[in-house]
Amino acid sequence: MIILSNQKVTLTEASEEDLQQLYYWKYEEPLQEAKKWNGPYIKEPYLTYAEFVKEWQDRSSIADHVPSSLLIKDNEYCIGIVESHWIDRGTDWLETGIVIYDPHYWNGGYGTEAYSLWIDFLFRHTSLPRLGMSTWSGNKRMIEVARKLGMKEEACIRQARIVDGQRFDAIKMGILRSEWEKLYIKP
Repeated sequence: MIILSNQKVTLTEASEEDLQQLYYWKYEEPLQEAKKWNGPYIKEPYLTYAEFVKEWQDRSSIADHVPSSLLIKDNEYCIGIVESHWIDRGTDWLETGIVIYDPHYWNGGYGTEAYSLWIDFLFRHTSLPRLGMSTWSGNKRMIEVARKLGMKEEACIRQARIVDGQRFDAIKMGILRSEWEKLYIKP
């Protein structure tokens, strides 16, 4: 069982109870505030709980002993998820992401801490030369978290996203292993 902890959050693999909490945030929570920021231009299909659990269990690993996602918890309370997926395994192009579902945890450093733990874990347990993330120009908090952690803007695809009838840029950011090690790995 993978457990990564820092001052505010713990990243961990999901238990049955955790999956019930995550399902609530993704599909049952009435306001669905996180969906207004996490790729609101991509329509996520509704899944039954059984379909959701099967999809979760079918997720492939990034590498040996490296899952594609972990839950973000404050004590035993599930507040979000960190994830990764291959854009191109042949060129080691891995995209990462984070969603804090509970708005009470926004703007308190929880996302920055969780995303930092995730990036550090991925660099320590793979040989990847770079990690990236994608978002839209309206998601200022995600862009700020990525910048705080040392990511640089690598691409801006202008007016590629439509949210609430307005056009926004698609933003791609990334960090090289060598940049991460300079910032965070002390000899």
